[in-house]
Amino acid sequence: MTRIAPSNDLLRIGSPADLGPAIRARRREQSLRIDDAASLSGVSVDLLSRLENGKGSVRVDKLLTVLDSLGLALVLGPKSHPVMQAALQAGVELPEQS
Repeated sequence: MTRIAPSNDLLRIGSPADLGPAIRARRREQSLRIDDAASLSGVSVDLLSRLENGKGSVRVDKLLTVLDSLGLALVLGPKSHPVMQAALQAGVELPEQS
């Protein structure tokens, strides 16, 4: 079963391959073409495409810029924190790579 989580859901990201589909889904939610989203983020279309396709060779500062421009945030905390426990137990399924 595959589902793209609404933007209000938390996603557990375990690899670049998990992150890409979530970013693509958020961009599409906002009805942005990839070139428009790249321009708004101040990154190249190639970089955004690599990110959406789960390629691991994207600098962290560029990733954070893209996430911010799409209204997303990267949150870091210990797995034992109650908020993290809730996110880890949410059981949200990630979209499959197509």
